[in-house]
Amino acid sequence: MTLSTDAQTLQPGLEPGPTRRLRVAAVGDLHVGEGQTRPHRALFERVSDDADVLCLCGDLVNFGKTAEVEVLLDDLRSCRIPMVGVMGNHEHECGQPETVEKMLTDAGVTMLSGGRSCEVGGVGFAGGKGFVGGFGRYMLSAFGEASIKTFVQEAVEDATALETSIRSLRTERSVVLLHYSPVVDTVVGEPPEIHAFLGSSRLAETIDRYDNVKLVLHGHAHRGAPEGKTNRGVPVFNVALPVLRTLGETHYRVFEV
Repeated sequence: MTLSTDAQTLQPGLEPGPTRRLRVAAVGDLHVGEGQTRPHRALFERVSDDADVLCLCGDLVNFGKTAEVEVLLDDLRSCRIPMVGVMGNHEHECGQPETVEKMLTDAGVTMLSGGRSCEVGGVGFAGGKGFVGGFGRYMLSAFGEASIKTFVQEAVEDATALETSIRSLRTERSVVLLHYSPVVDTVVGEPPEIHAFLGSSRLAETIDRYDNVKLVLHGHAHRGAPEGKTNRGVPVFNVALPVLRTLGETHYRVFEV
């Protein structure tokens, strides 16, 4: 899928970079378990022929156990192209997300967290895990009990880190990676009662402040819709593996940016 850049006015101070389009592959929610053997070896071998960079959108393992990450890394060694990733909520379950992130980093995955970003082939990559909170007029606000205010503050801080990541890029073409969704469009299909726990409009509000963001990728919503867009029209794609399986036999999507 080729994404147009004609509809947006670029911000001053951005660097045009190479004119060649970059083939960006993306997948999330692999949910690798510690008892599996080469569960995604074929995926990583194939994607190296189809794309220039691979984006990993969180929930790569089930519980954040070291043994699970080791199974994943055994498959990741088959990938011959640059890899960029974000953490998911499942990587936090065992209480050692820093260990999981370090293992992925040591294996060659550029992890986007804490406001970090990177550039591959003239295209910028920003992002982070994201957080929950709901969408539009139903987004949770910092009102009432202290515990609610703490919850909302976490979402605000996460959106601020995302903004830092995007602002650090000077590329005319940038991609945002998340685990949680920034728009309600791509969680439709999940029970409405849990939409607020699948993402937050705060993420989309941040993204829409930057004209150089051409593509947003996320996972998490296993039964969500594959495509949506922000209020400003930035395309958003849900690349959770269960969603991709409904689209065909190729368990990743490729975009030209």
